[in-house]
Amino acid sequence: MSSNEQKETKWIERDRSYPSDEIVCGCDRGGQRALLYSLGIEKEELKRPFIAVVNSWNEIVPGCAPLKEIGEFVKKGVLENGGLPFEFCTIGVCDGIAQGHRGMAYSLPSREIIADSIEIMLRAHCFDGAVFLGSCDKITPGMLLAALRVNIPCVFVQSGPMWNGCHKEQALSLPSLREFTGKYFAGAIDGDELDLIERVTMPTTGSCAMMGTANSMSCVVEALGLAYPMSATTPPFFAQKRREARRAGARVVELVKQNIRPLDIVNAKSIENALRVGYATGSSTNLVLHMQAVAQEADCPVTLADMDAFSSSTPYISRLHPSGTTPFNALHEAGGVPAIFQSLGDLIDGEQRSVSGLTIRQIADAADWADREIIRPKENPFAPEGGLRVLWGSLAPEGAVIKRSGVVKGMWVHRGPARVFENMEEAVVCVEAGTVEKGCVMVIRNEGPIGGPGMREMQLVTTLMVGTGLSDTTALVTDGRFSGATRGPCIGHIAPEAAEGGPIAFVRDGDMISIDLYKGMLELEVSDEELARRKEGWTYVQKEYDGVLGSFIEMMRRVRRKNARK
Repeated sequence: MSSNEQKETKWIERDRSYPSDEIVCGCDRGGQRALLYSLGIEKEELKRPFIAVVNSWNEIVPGCAPLKEIGEFVKKGVLENGGLPFEFCTIGVCDGIAQGHRGMAYSLPSREIIADSIEIMLRAHCFDGAVFLGSCDKITPGMLLAALRVNIPCVFVQSGPMWNGCHKEQALSLPSLREFTGKYFAGAIDGDELDLIERVTMPTTGSCAMMGTANSMSCVVEALGLAYPMSATTPPFFAQKRREARRAGARVVELVKQNIRPLDIVNAKSIENALRVGYATGSSTNLVLHMQAVAQEADCPVTLADMDAFSSSTPYISRLHPSGTTPFNALHEAGGVPAIFQSLGDLIDGEQRSVSGLTIRQIADAADWADREIIRPKENPFAPEGGLRVLWGSLAPEGAVIKRSGVVKGMWVHRGPARVFENMEEAVVCVEAGTVEKGCVMVIRNEGPIGGPGMREMQLVTTLMVGTGLSDTTALVTDGRFSGATRGPCIGHIAPEAAEGGPIAFVRDGDMISIDLYKGMLELEVSDEELARRKEGWTYVQKEYDGVLGSFIEMMRRVRRKNARK
């Protein structure tokens, strides 16, 4: 053997090429190896696949709080199957804590920061695979964007839902608490009872116990095939969650060896599967925002019209809170996402793959569908159409979105005079004071992605409307958005938004607005000539924002210009 060959054997060689070869292989990578040795890593360990454990653990978001322990079980699984785990954390916003004030403006922008920060960590350090520990509203979508963008083998593990509270035999979650706040303002309960309800609503950590955005996106991840069966609905305090985490850590090492990547699993059909699962269960309208972004990242664009068509052809088979009265936790015992697959049958593409190694059809066939009232057969649904409805008309030329599964039938068709508010805070004051006229259409504008900025959720208003009884007679439309906790005749995502000169910018008090969920219609009963007069000389004065919000505004403007050119 030559001296050169003898020297070469001192450096790490591998049987195949991994991304991490860039930092551990070759005599010119001594500095990188030395830095890794400083962590206490042995030379032989550098031959293992480098696995990122991408955690969203922190101490303020209840959905993230359990993930520190869950991450330890992921790392055990990685080590046991021959990988080398490295854990790092990303940020996360609790939409519940950020609700009702300016903090909510940072929630949607956080999704982009989560995706970008994870992309930086994965690519800068040449990871071979990743396990994503997701939880609350914008965290899982941000992780999904990063997973598809970097496209290294990965498995998702969700924190899982907290246990629901109970008061006077009524199951409680965050929206029901806020509806009790509305009852307090209406004089139906006193302050002592409201204080008691606050203390018992959330007895454990985990994502909020409802079909809000967090749990909707957890079901999406499972339906896409990027998580193990049942992982979306397993509570964080179950031993089963620890086993899921350990299994995911072991499995990602196998996926690295087999070179099975997210874009081998996520495609147009798997995205449709995920949307149908969401529509069948009355999921959050935030799926519109997040799934369009996910589909774009996967190069499988989905339009509002596509989403409306999928929802209209998907039966509503599980009435989970807040659209219905069934607590989200009951979905797990009823059979979870696999049982939803089984119920939907041929509406789901069973040939799609999953990280478990099983096809969606195999997962559906193996489902333990224990309760056929919580998850009904598609032949006997709660409603023939899914939870989402897209509306078009003179008030929303580019579309608007409503969760129809949360609207009483008496409000599917409504016509009333506009009551205009320039921001959410103005509306909250009037609802709490009882000065909103029954039968009107509340219009909250300047809350879109640019005008907000950040497209805040209007949940504080909507829960007060339900609690005070307004939602039975009064509608709400906005260029902002709604939480998954929202129910009632609340229409969001109106486009174009007020900041871009959409018709919502020119609505005046007393203008008649017509809503028809059957026809998918949202009309402002003002003539084109009158609207043109109102627009004369109009210019939008953008408030100045620096930092994250300023960057978000510029990003949204670039997106709008890009879409306008298409």
